[in-house]
Amino acid sequence: MKASRIIIILGLAFQFTFSQADFQGVATYESKTTIDMATLTGRGGRQLSEAEKKQFAERLRRNLEKTYTLRFNKSESVYTEQAKLEAPTAGNQQGRRGGFGNNFSPGDQYKSVKTGELIQEQEFFGKKFIIKDTLPKLNWKMENETRQIGKYTCFKATAIKNVESRDFRNFFRRGRSNADAKKDSAKAAPKNDKLIKTKQVVVTAWYTPQIPVNQGPGEYYGLPGLIIELNEDRTTVLCSQLVVNPKEKEVIKVPTKGKEVTKQEYQDIVNKKMLELRENFRSRNRGNGGGRGGRR
Repeated sequence: MKASRIIIILGLAFQFTFSQADFQGVATYESKTTIDMATLTGRGGRQLSEAEKKQFAERLRRNLEKTYTLRFNKSESVYTEQAKLEAPTAGNQQGRRGGFGNNFSPGDQYKSVKTGELIQEQEFFGKKFIIKDTLPKLNWKMENETRQIGKYTCFKATAIKNVESRDFRNFFRRGRSNADAKKDSAKAAPKNDKLIKTKQVVVTAWYTPQIPVNQGPGEYYGLPGLIIELNEDRTTVLCSQLVVNPKEKEVIKVPTKGKEVTKQEYQDIVNKKMLELRENFRSRNRGNGGGRGGRR
């Protein structure tokens, strides 16, 4: 039987069950990201030993394993990262993620498939923002493949997506000589220098018509059923628990705490701050004799 015919049959079978206007649910998603070991380098581009790579990759893996909650109804959803308290370690005495990444703290993400709104709560260097954007539209291609994920029959869909990321690999470089520092100063980046890199990736979604809502983790939506599993580049997001029509009704609230900005305005704010930090760091490095390379 073709996948499209199965979708219709399952959709009709569950249409009556979920026809009520107040239908809603709560889904828990586990997110994991694999590491490209070949790209791992030390300070100043130093090659890491295999033992160092494994240790570094393990730290990154722990930081990249996250749990999210999706509260949804037929037209709206809120996606929230669950707080994770880590045991204290020698380099993490407070038992939480430390370092530079703490200055980027995402909050609730609200999306409305009815109005096309995407609203993200975001804290950046102690300042709170409400980023308003439109839901990105993916050109989903329905594939003739099915999988059983838990008790749900899931169907495959794929799409091509442009993914933006910030490249900090050479952002805070150490161990350079004064001569290298002067060269960097002579080639100082203009104020509109962009730190955002864009690449295309294949997104694979597995959705189930048994939960006939146009919803999914993060900003993903647009399929005739809840997305149960999603693969994007090196990241996999899998639904580990699903509660339909919980006894206590979920209230889906639009985020409101923070300065309202557009996505482009927020990116400009981040770029400006990161370029400022880079210039301050390089100035201090030059003042200290260019790091280890400038010592005699």
